[in-house]
Amino acid sequence: MAEVADQTHHEFWRPPLRASAAVAGPERSATCRCGTEFIVSSLYCHACGASRPDLNVPREIPGVAELTSLGLRLGLNISAVVAFLLGVLCVVGALTVSLLFSARTVLDWQAIQLWRIEWLLASVAAFIAGCLLKK
Repeated sequence: MAEVADQTHHEFWRPPLRASAAVAGPERSATCRCGTEFIVSSLYCHACGASRPDLNVPREIPGVAELTSLGLRLGLNISAVVAFLLGVLCVVGALTVSLLFSARTVLDWQAIQLWRIEWLLASVAAFIAGCLLKK
């Protein structure tokens, strides 16, 4: 049955369903409020265009599951994990400044040190924000 659902031809007005939603079973064939029966694995009524009431496709933000699992491993909530990752990114930025730029004069050396200080201050601020946002 799953092989048949993967080979269905999708019409131009409906996006393809995920395999788990397409193989939901016979309870999916319901009637619309206008009285017409829904086409198998359709998201909308082909007669009036109303959305299917029994179809609840969850919408997720990409990457939130990974942030949540990282937060569980570190013992932090999502906002503290984001602040921690921002702090790590700023430390990497401070290291990158010293790798990319070379000092030929004293003025160049001072500018590089100033950029490095700015990146490190941003990382300290992000780490402090992560500590304050911790549970």
